[in-house]
Amino acid sequence: MSDATPQIIPIGGGGFYRDPENLALERYILAQTGVAEPRVIFVPTASGEPDHYVASFYAAFLKLHCRPSVLSFFKRTPDLRSLLLKQDVIYVGGGNTKSMIALWRDWGVPELLREAWQSGIILTGVSAGAICWFEQGLTDSFSDGLRPLGCLGFIPGSCCPHYDGEPERRPSYHRFLASGEIPAGVAIEDWAGIHYKGTEIHQVIGAKSGARAYSMRSVYGSVQEVPLPVEYLTQASE
Repeated sequence: MSDATPQIIPIGGGGFYRDPENLALERYILAQTGVAEPRVIFVPTASGEPDHYVASFYAAFLKLHCRPSVLSFFKRTPDLRSLLLKQDVIYVGGGNTKSMIALWRDWGVPELLREAWQSGIILTGVSAGAICWFEQGLTDSFSDGLRPLGCLGFIPGSCCPHYDGEPERRPSYHRFLASGEIPAGVAIEDWAGIHYKGTEIHQVIGAKSGARAYSMRSVYGSVQEVPLPVEYLTQASE
């Protein structure tokens, strides 16, 4: 990788699994590495590593100029440090964030991900793979509804994915912000991502018209939702 600046690109929803013909977000992520044929590893822990998700990843990324691979925790687990730290991109899939982080902590993965991030390896992902990088995220890991969840804390504040794609996301995030149960943060719609350099927003990217992200905070119990400028990506093929 050419840029040792720590970079994280959380995606609110969508991406290769939802529409394998629209790989604009994936192309953008790979381009940030500055590597002609970057190594990208998919980490589908949160969904239990289903075969169809892994197959969708390979089908999409084999169309791109990269070297894709998958990390499994439910088979023989490899030497995690040597595997993760030789990547250019670590892409975390969606699913149950709470279960994913619990398993990761048992394997010592958060420390390895922080080391990877600080060395310039790009961390990215969708849904669970978006909120996991923040101090807290709004998760559907529980059967009784959305809740705040403590996450890895690489980026300060909170994150809500699927902001326009799931009807309970916006009112729930507003409610938790207003009550002080979750700190100020960002809301990311499906097909949008936020590119962080260090812990500061570099730019918001959108892969479909109208996809947005918002800066969110509560002031005296009133939630302020501020749209962030968006750079819309083309879907040009290779």
